[in-house]
Amino acid sequence: MLNNWVVAPTCLPLVLRRCHTCGSERFRACGRFRVNAHHKLIDVWLLVRCTACGETAKLTVLERVNVRSVRPELLDRLHANDPGLTAELLQDPLVLHRNRVALDWDGAWRLDTGGSDHLQCEVIDVSVRFAARIPVRPVRLIAEGCGLSRAEVGRLITEGRLVSAVRLNGRLSTDFTFTLKR
Repeated sequence: MLNNWVVAPTCLPLVLRRCHTCGSERFRACGRFRVNAHHKLIDVWLLVRCTACGETAKLTVLERVNVRSVRPELLDRLHANDPGLTAELLQDPLVLHRNRVALDWDGAWRLDTGGSDHLQCEVIDVSVRFAARIPVRPVRLIAEGCGLSRAEVGRLITEGRLVSAVRLNGRLSTDFTFTLKR
């Protein structure tokens, strides 16, 4: 029987960027946008606050874009400070690359295994689905979902009793499956 696990975000991740005021490296997204129009051109920034000193910084979302090329529903969401849009933009690799920032997902996600019925089976087939692009080590997910230590999971991998088509030791943010033979 195939078990379905879901890795879901619980809150917005922290933005890793150096604060010019205090030198801290962590910012929290406020969920607010700054929209500035220059005749027919528009600039949009996502506002983030330093977790240490509260200084506000801007992450560029749109820069010198013709207003007519921006979808009206996107403009409405920007003006309404839509929190869902904040989450979407923090997941956008182009926004992260343009602003030279990374995300810190520590403590911002949870693993939903659907119960502990799978722990009594001899052979467990699991499909892990990511609700957002959260980079997590599969070894950590398997240890948490099966109630094992990470060292035990590593031992099961070397013994060939834990198999997957993907490398289980690195970080993943895409769906994968694995089989555990006890």
